[in-house]
Amino acid sequence: MKQYLETFMMVTLIIMIVAILLGLPLMILWNLLMPDLFRLPYITFWQAVGLNILASILFNKSYSKNS
Repeated sequence: MKQYLETFMMVTLIIMIVAILLGLPLMILWNLLMPDLFRLPYITFWQAVGLNILASILFNKSYSKNS
């Protein structure tokens, strides 16, 4: 049981670190550029994380081997 708890905590920590590493730069760049260039609103950290997830879904290139 202790091993499952440690694994769960490690996975949760990794997910949080990845969310911070991907969301924070996007939020900073958006808030520096977009409001001045295109008169768009500022976004929060969680909006940046969601935008990053949406972009990865829309622009993910999955290659399949067609024989």
